[in-house]
Parts: sequence; structure tokens; C-alpha cells
Amino acid sequence: MGAVSEIAQIYRASKKKRDINWFTEWVARPPAAVVVYALRNTPITPNQVTFMSAVVAAIACALLVLTPGSWLGLVLATVTFELSFILDCADGQLARLRKLASPLGHLLDFLMDELKAMLLIGSTAVRLWLEHPANPWFLVIGIAALFCLAAGISFTSFMRRPEYGAKPPTEDGQPAEVGKRTGPIGMVLNGIEFLARIVVHYPQYLLVCAAFDRFDIFFWAYASVNALYFLKSFASIFLRLGRFTK
Repeated sequence: MGAVSEIAQIYRASKKKRDINWFTEWVARPPAAVVVYALRNTPITPNQVTFMSAVVAAIACALLVLTPGSWLGLVLATVTFELSFILDCADGQLARLRKLASPLGHLLDFLMDELKAMLLIGSTAVRLWLEHPANPWFLVIGIAALFCLAAGISFTSFMRRPEYGAKPPTEDGQPAEVGKRTGPIGMVLNGIEFLARIVVHYPQYLLVCAAFDRFDIFFWAYASVNALYFLKSFASIFLRLGRFTK
């Protein structure tokens, strides 16, 4: 079997049955299958690929901070971050190919994803401030966004606890799916959440922001979505557990 045919077979055999979005399935997973092909007969484990993804993301964030005002530096940093996302896809594909997928591996992947998100929003805030030193609001909003992101992670972990009444996760460690809302208001809320998921999954539009030298669009959009999720999650928990009792 030729290399191209084997890579195509790896792609079909290792990708998820239902991916998170079109970008992951059709843009990131094909090159990830090439990575899996290169690693298939090596001792490198899926968890090690997860850690490699985090290291590459850290390099990308360092490039963001070290190249303020440079469009080429911004593009290079963003391409590096996209390589990190390809590795992030490859770890799960390698695990599924070797039949090693586990809830613990999924949790490690989730942990590294959130650390990468914190690094990205923090380094973006520093870069924008270095480009506009007279405007300290980039740092202020960056700190607030980091707090909202960290708090959102804590809220999510809390609400997924069985003590809170959450359904058990699926066999691969994914949280149980929640049914869609119905009615006019529910449809509006579903639409807002759909747009929010696009913003949260930043790999699908980072290169566009970098190409037009408008990384501030990512910064404000991502900070806003995390602030809204913080308010939504806090309100949900408060309304359930913070009410007066008779």
C-alpha cells in the first residue's frame, strides 16, 4: 500500500464519528493523519503528543510577545499555533488507531487545551499592549479574560460532577450531550451558543485575523465570550444553590 493510501486509511479509521466542526474534520485532521502515519511504528505515546502540542503552543505564544508590530512575526506565530492544533488532533487519532483512547487521556487533552487558551489570551494581551503602550486596557481586559476563562473551567468541572446531577460521561470521556432548547427563545439561545462555539474554537479563524493583521478581533471576541460564559455559569449555579430555603 502506498503512503498516500495508508494516510487516507489512517484518517478514516482514526477520526471521530462526529467531529466538533468542519475545520477540525476537513482542515486539521488530514495533516494530523500524516503525523499519525509518521508515529505509527514509534514508541511515542498519544499523551506525549499531547504534551508536544502544548510545547509548540508555548513557542507560538512566545513569538507573539517577541514580535510586536511585525506582521510576519504574527503570521509565523499563528502558523505555529495551528501546528499545535494539528498535534492536538493527532494525539486522539493516534490513541484511537492504537485502541488506547481513555477518559484519562481525554482529561489530559482538555487540561492542555485550557492551558494553551490561557497562554494565548495572555500573550495576545501583552502583544497588543506592546503595540499600543499608551493603552493599558489591553492588560486590564487580558487579566479579566484570564480570570473568566479560569473560572469558566472551574464552573464546568463543578457542573459535570455527579453530585451536581450531571449525567455520566460517554465511554471516551466526553461529557454527556444536553438536549437542544425548543421554542422561539430556545432557538435564539441555541443560535447564540452556536456563534459562541465558533469564537471559542479559535484555530478556525486565527489565521484570518493574522492575515489581516487584526489579532485584536480575536482578543475582544474571545474575552467577551468567556465573560458571558462566566456570567451564565455563575448565574446557573447561584439560582440552583443560592436560593433561600424554608
